[in-house]
Amino acid sequence: MSQPLENDTYLSIEDRCEGLYKVKGSKHFSFAFPVTSEEVIKEKLALIRVEHHAARHHCYAWRLGHDASRFRSNDDGEPSNSAGPPILGVLKSNSLTDVLIIVVRYFGGTKLGVGGLIDAYRTAASFAIESGKIVELQRTCSYLVKYPYEKMGDVMNVLKRAGVSPSTTDFQLTCRLEVTIRLRDSASLFDKLSDIDTVVVDLL
Repeated sequence: MSQPLENDTYLSIEDRCEGLYKVKGSKHFSFAFPVTSEEVIKEKLALIRVEHHAARHHCYAWRLGHDASRFRSNDDGEPSNSAGPPILGVLKSNSLTDVLIIVVRYFGGTKLGVGGLIDAYRTAASFAIESGKIVELQRTCSYLVKYPYEKMGDVMNVLKRAGVSPSTTDFQLTCRLEVTIRLRDSASLFDKLSDIDTVVVDLL
């Protein structure tokens, strides 16, 4: 079994972070969240809409996946491409994924124009990221390992040498355990476990 030998790290943020950018009376509150799915994104959007229910615009952008292959932006009533894309640009320029940024705007009475809006949303989004902590995360791979009880010592020795501890175990006549390992080391672990007679390794 082969695994891709690509870079197995990516950048995200550690926790919720916030920023505030004021210009010509308008206030742009920004919020960044680590997210793992569109369901979580919907929850965070709902949360901010409740926290800032008086605001007219809740613009946002997000990227998901270790390679940021899924992404979206939303202007939420602002002129086309004046809010969502500039926020998305902040995620791209910081090489961030699994992150949602929401910028809430309270109009201050003076129109900013499309150029002013682009700058305001970009700046506010940047302020949120700058106030937080960017972290490097590792891609992982999980296996289900099945083996006869008498092979317990052999299996555990391989896991110990790899520095891996099972996340779940079920020790019966036929034992089962689940392990998670960094992607770049996963092929080696798979091969070593599979080389043990009567041990079956399946990708989870």
